[in-house]
Amino acid sequence: MSDVAFLFPGQGSQAVGMGKALADTFEAARRVFEEADEALQFPISRLCFEGPEDQLRLTENTQPALLTVSIAALRVLEQEGFRPAWVAGHSLGEYSALVAAGSLAFRDAVRLVRLRGRYMQEAVPPGVGAMAAVLKPPMDHFDQILAAAAQGEIVAAANFNSPDQVVIAGHAGAVARAGEALKAAGAKRVVPLPVSAPFHCPLMRPAQERLKADLDATRFADLRIPLINNVAARTVTSGAEAREGLYLQVSSAVRWTASMQRLAELGCARAVEVGAGAVLCGLMKQIAPQVRTAKFGDPADLEKVRQLIG
Repeated sequence: MSDVAFLFPGQGSQAVGMGKALADTFEAARRVFEEADEALQFPISRLCFEGPEDQLRLTENTQPALLTVSIAALRVLEQEGFRPAWVAGHSLGEYSALVAAGSLAFRDAVRLVRLRGRYMQEAVPPGVGAMAAVLKPPMDHFDQILAAAAQGEIVAAANFNSPDQVVIAGHAGAVARAGEALKAAGAKRVVPLPVSAPFHCPLMRPAQERLKADLDATRFADLRIPLINNVAARTVTSGAEAREGLYLQVSSAVRWTASMQRLAELGCARAVEVGAGAVLCGLMKQIAPQVRTAKFGDPADLEKVRQLIG
């Protein structure tokens, strides 16, 4: 499977009930949920399977929950004999990708993302920050528009999700001003996002510095499978580079468009989204439509994965 990538979703893909059918069907998936509960000393499996939704939406819960579902799905694919040539993950999905690449132990990853979520949540008081998705953004003047809208506050690109979608983040007032200016400059729509903090912008630097000590205390092995990372959209193979990328990504934009373009340039022709939802399959259709995709987060998906890469 020299032309196959495994892609791992980030925050926003969560849903109550995710992973339950995997755990009910596959022993390998069930063991991952048990390991997560033990590592966190908290029943994250029950939160995935049963909710409540308001608790699942809390960032410090969302992040380990999504990672656990992704790794449960990954273990089933591995059991089926599927191995990718590359891995990539959207924001917190990069932790899942590093587990898949053999760089990061799952127990370490699930603890790290719970801390990451907590630090990100606590970095900015509620109501101070905001995020918005910009559809069909005017990229020729994008940076200038954000700079003019800042007015002494922070607003920055947080996610380059596809050629048709960029997410902005920062102080709530600056994000609102930038949204109006982007619409006036030709953006199709600006949609405020229901998030609890302004992720992937300079307001996250306090969270970044808090996370550094935890990253430094964690073992990162060299990767068995190359990673295309968020921060630089380039191939990473060493544990030291992987750790540095996770540190930098907290306050830096997720360069997903460039990452998927890089995968296509390297020869990726097929990709499987491993975990909850199908957001990344949709983005791939916008970025590199020649790359065929399938999702795997439910037993019913397995046949389509077999058809794609079996």
